[in-house]
Amino acid sequence: MINAGYRLAVKRYACAQVSSVNPIVLLHGWGANHRSWQPVIPALQNVAPVIAIDLPGFGDSEVIPEFNLDIVLALIAAEIPEKSVLIGWSLGGMLAVQLSECYPQKIAALITLAANTKFVAGRDYETAMPLAVNRRFNNSFAADALASLKLFTGLLAKGDHNERALLKQLRLLMEPEKINVNWQQALELLSQLDNRDAFANLPQPGLHLLAEKDALVPVAAAVPLTHLHSRQQVKIIPHAAHALHWSQPERVAGLIIDFIRSIDTSPLDKKHIAQSFSRAASTYDSVAELQRRVGQTLLHKIDLATEVDVVLDLGCGTGYFTPHLQHLFPQALVVGVDIAEGMLGFACTQASQLKNWVCADAELLPFPAGSVDLIYSNFALQWCNNLAQLFAELRRVLKPGGQLIFTTLGPETLYELKAAWRQVDSYVHVNQFHTSALLLDSLAQQDFSSIEFEHKPALMKFEQLSDLTRSLKSLGAQNVNRGRAAGLTGRKKIQAFRQAYERFRTNGCLPATYDVFYLKVKN
Repeated sequence: MINAGYRLAVKRYACAQVSSVNPIVLLHGWGANHRSWQPVIPALQNVAPVIAIDLPGFGDSEVIPEFNLDIVLALIAAEIPEKSVLIGWSLGGMLAVQLSECYPQKIAALITLAANTKFVAGRDYETAMPLAVNRRFNNSFAADALASLKLFTGLLAKGDHNERALLKQLRLLMEPEKINVNWQQALELLSQLDNRDAFANLPQPGLHLLAEKDALVPVAAAVPLTHLHSRQQVKIIPHAAHALHWSQPERVAGLIIDFIRSIDTSPLDKKHIAQSFSRAASTYDSVAELQRRVGQTLLHKIDLATEVDVVLDLGCGTGYFTPHLQHLFPQALVVGVDIAEGMLGFACTQASQLKNWVCADAELLPFPAGSVDLIYSNFALQWCNNLAQLFAELRRVLKPGGQLIFTTLGPETLYELKAAWRQVDSYVHVNQFHTSALLLDSLAQQDFSSIEFEHKPALMKFEQLSDLTRSLKSLGAQNVNRGRAAGLTGRKKIQAFRQAYERFRTNGCLPATYDVFYLKVKN
């Protein structure tokens, strides 16, 4: 193991404006450093804070004894904030794929530039640099590093429409005086890396840019990349060289920014969701009558005839149904999963006979592909941001023939509450949920073998409005939308809201409608 005292050089660029987008982390290619990102950093700063890292032994980072994959990944991971958008160029892109597999909790999205799944071709993968060419360069670098670096810089610019001017710019970036043992070791690692399995199982959304005129990575690699993982976006930059963010910086930055914005469109604030449910852990069960009733109905939809070895209670909350699942499948490994640490802590005390509890986001699960037989989820998936990402992730962890059984809430949930608030102001006061059409379409896009859907609205009744609002607070199901009002609501607005809600009173009670969807899905 490497000494914990080794640190990588990191350059941080503040965001030009207040932003809720996850931080962007940049990993450069072989022979370069963090300054190789100069052409696109100003544009990226407009949407998120940027962190540019020098790989071990490159730029301003210390030389390490061995440029070993596990060591390098651990050092980089130590510098990456949770839920980062990771962008890697060339070698940095190949390392980024490995990081996304080994440290999934760190990576919210992945972007690679001029990165193949294999840098060097083999008998089972020919769309890469020929082995003989790679060996010749590696041997020449060992014999004459300076001359080889000069040749390599030329390859970075080769094919660009203004090749000479680009070459001059790139030569200014190179630091031949800093060549050290890690450079040769990194070349050897690059020749050995095979990211095909890691790429095929990527749970994160991804964008992969290839250069049409690349002299190092064949543009034809776009075909196997797409075949390996159809949900990853692969785009070709016309007339661009291997250093495509220097060759076409505006186009590259624009595609990156569009992609980042496309994965950050959810109105839900995940951090606030986790905090809200954690605070409600001790009171949740006291007001969870509907949740228990619906969850019990959901249990009856499980196909008990199939063999089950691993079960996830996804969004297990206080763990009420986790022992029920263990009872149904006494020989199975049953794991309670929730995004709220407070809920899991409470579940541990309530179901002390169960030992397997995992804090994780349903959109980014820390489980291997094809490892789960049954996913049971009651009133949890409505808190997920991205349906495409969610169902791709759930399908990824399910075994062939595995079951996904869940309930979620539709857009008519608490419509009385929404209507009453609309009489008062224009803020978002009630959580917004997906339509059944969007839900079913998102499931259909993942090619599940079968999808069963049932719509059964449920009605709760309260004598006083304060009973309803107290119930929502005790459940932790408060307003978690980013468009919610900040600060306290004044007395006049509260009074107007109460009067508006009273119009729904029927037979002495105030109704609260829950738009419940039941779904049974088979992989």
